Amino acid sequence: MTTQQLVEQIHKKQSFLCIGLDVDLNKIPKHLLEEEDPIFAFNKAIIDATHHLCVAYKPNTAFYEAYGIKGWKALEKTINYLNEKHPEIYTIADAKRGDIGNTSTMYAKAFFEDLGFDSVTIAPYMGKDSVEPFLAFKDKHTILLALTSNQGAFDFQTKYVDGVELYKQVLETSKSWENSENLMYVVGATKAEYLADIRKIIPKAFLLVPGVGAQGGNLQEVCKYGITDTVGLLINSSRGIIYASQDVNFASAAAQKAEELQKQMQAELTR
Repeated sequence: MTTQQLVEQIHKKQSFLCIGLDVDLNKIPKHLLEEEDPIFAFNKAIIDATHHLCVAYKPNTAFYEAYGIKGWKALEKTINYLNEKHPEIYTIADAKRGDIGNTSTMYAKAFFEDLGFDSVTIAPYMGKDSVEPFLAFKDKHTILLALTSNQGAFDFQTKYVDGVELYKQVLETSKSWENSENLMYVVGATKAEYLADIRKIIPKAFLLVPGVGAQGGNLQEVCKYGITDTVGLLINSSRGIIYASQDVNFASAAAQKAEELQKQMQAELTR
């Protein structure tokens, strides 16, 4: 999916909501555990109830890998279902990969070619030759971890190196990489006050913003500093939506939470 197609969907749905599909078998409704594939059954119900309210889904691959081959098959079934039933929806493999060049190429093939995701999250610590293999894929996006929402972000990302915070150096350097127009960036909603500086470096790039909802991030603050003339934001909510209920009505409860965020986003888009 191209950036322009994503922007068109945002305006059509009046939403820039991304729903994280982080499936924990200890948290899903108990009746689903009787299903042949409870992970996919949960995802399918969430997707069926919320697809009209969001523009993206983001499975965190750790929540599938943890269940071995059954989990990976559930991930495959989920992305196939999305690509078949809702090809207009943007898909993100939240895998946080990043390795030397030939290994990165294989990771890229796994997520872009085999599974058919539109994008994948990447850790930039190993530099450009670990990222450029992902950027080489046409109409696919590489979402670089820039400034994350966890407490440990302050261990390295905000440290000053030669008078400049490290995350700013990552942003600036990444612009020089081949096919950098295919880059997006992860910026945590709990770091909203940093967005003004971030937009000075990457004024147009799309930002994937986790942390709204369960982690305490504020949608209005993120929009105040981060929104662009092409929106430029994908706001992710995972637990706050998908685990809104553990009863048989879990899907409709998730839709209600998603609609609450979508309405807030619609208000921001019409300002």
